[in-house]
Amino acid sequence: MKIKILAFGIAKDIFGAPGIEVELQHGQTVGDMRLLLEAKFSRLASLSSYMVAVNNEYADRQQLLQEVDEVAIIPPVSGG
Repeated sequence: MKIKILAFGIAKDIFGAPGIEVELQHGQTVGDMRLLLEAKFSRLASLSSYMVAVNNEYADRQQLLQEVDEVAIIPPVSGG
């Protein structure tokens, strides 16, 4: 199944686009997707932390993904 992933902040720079599409197997989780992305985009793995949102809600690593899900990568935010 194809999952569309939106990228924000530095994640956009890492992906080289505001969004990408990845191929996952049915039954795969947010954690599986993170491993795939970090293997393909090593700079993403080097971020101290980043969050994944699925359908506008933060998702944990065990959440199952479906083809209709809207997924977003939200990098760490700094500022004051």
